[in-house]
Amino acid sequence: MTHSDSADAPPPIPDEINFPDVTLPAPSIFDEEVLVEVEESHEPGLGTAFSIGREGMWLTARHVVDSCSDLAVQVGPSRIVQVQRYEIDEDSDLALLYTRGGPEPTVLDLEGELRIGQFGYHIGYPQGRAGEVTSRLLARSTLRSYGRYQTSEPVLAWAESGRTGDLVGSLGGMSGGPLFNEEGSVVGVTIAESPRRGRIYTTAPVSMQNFLNAEADYQLDGDQTRRLHPDNYGGEGDRLRRDLTVVKVLCRARN
Repeated sequence: MTHSDSADAPPPIPDEINFPDVTLPAPSIFDEEVLVEVEESHEPGLGTAFSIGREGMWLTARHVVDSCSDLAVQVGPSRIVQVQRYEIDEDSDLALLYTRGGPEPTVLDLEGELRIGQFGYHIGYPQGRAGEVTSRLLARSTLRSYGRYQTSEPVLAWAESGRTGDLVGSLGGMSGGPLFNEEGSVVGVTIAESPRRGRIYTTAPVSMQNFLNAEADYQLDGDQTRRLHPDNYGGEGDRLRRDLTVVKVLCRARN
């Protein structure tokens, strides 16, 4: 996961903090700007992807797969499935992967209301290991990437509020993973962190909608959701990985 500083994450937000019960405001020229470096690298890398189509279509983060010449998803302890091809979004940190067939897909909710303080559930492979994080929605931001490529995109800023198991330190490896709302629908893709501030950044729903409208080859056919809350998100994360709805992405060589 890309990040703008490197300190360990702060303690969770105290439960007694009250968020205003208001709808997330529309994008504004006064939204905070976040600067993120996408490092030049020819080294192998890893991230997270999730199924959005049974015919074999997955979403992930662009910086996970950009310039990758040998790309696969891991579907077992010693089993991988080669990615046949992928498409990147020139305007945001998103990419589509295509394989021969796919598992049960997630359900996307890209038009629903977003509210300040609502819970989000990030599921994936932080540091290459299974893990989950909870967060609360704070605000809109603008994320500017530089380095291997340059983009400027609207994102959502979330305050980290908890983790499962013994997950400490960086969330690197969770990039490309789904962000679920409490209803169990995907509302974003995890793309960056600011550990010192305890912030996690996800793609804006409008970026996902525009990218999928332009590039998706298959139908988005997810039709099953399960509610998430702070007491069950760890188990639900395990289920989604076990069902291969959420997988590890392996970039084994870059151009």
